[in-house]
Amino acid sequence: MEESELRVAMSAYARSPADVITRRLLNCPELYGRWQAGHDRLMRTVSKQARPPHQVTALRATAFALVHRRAVFEYLRDARLTGSKRRRLFGLFYGCRDYTNAVLAEHSSYVCCSSSYLCTQHLGQRLVQDAAFAEPLQLYEEFYREYFRAFCDAALAETDSEREAVQLHAAFRPLLKLRLNEARQAILALPQTPEKEWREVQIRKANGDTLRLRTIFGDN
Repeated sequence: MEESELRVAMSAYARSPADVITRRLLNCPELYGRWQAGHDRLMRTVSKQARPPHQVTALRATAFALVHRRAVFEYLRDARLTGSKRRRLFGLFYGCRDYTNAVLAEHSSYVCCSSSYLCTQHLGQRLVQDAAFAEPLQLYEEFYREYFRAFCDAALAETDSEREAVQLHAAFRPLLKLRLNEARQAILALPQTPEKEWREVQIRKANGDTLRLRTIFGDN
């Protein structure tokens, strides 16, 4: 927990997008206190593990959970939702809760979870020196982003063209979920210092004969 608090304090001087988000904690004592309490609970699930390999696995699982918790706000930002679609998105996850309060709650959760994710990455890379916190976790983020986008696009489709696009992508959703589950299991099973890279990372590295293709949703 002390290492995490030091990492948050460093955000006052860093300029990465993640640090810009985390600086909001430093400017709001109430939000900082909320983050402290939540992050302490997360770290206790790691520290209570008796053996270091189990602590590494718990830290990876914590990172997965934080990727998931950030997904709603990231989808809202990336899809640039407005009007009825924006309200329907919050309705999916907050039910009949007051819309304004739901937006405020989700934003606070996003800031706290993003800050915890930054700290978890710091602990994994700098303190534990776990290779899973480099390309494998970044790839898992990409997989989850595609899966979550497919789910939300289908739930929020309104126009005929949107429904048609969703139908075209519907066949891929089970594959996206399968890929995500397989990636999670593979990353949890990775040695802390593997002798070779995870296969999914290897095949995605650019070389002279390859080009990065668009995803099925049209993003680079």
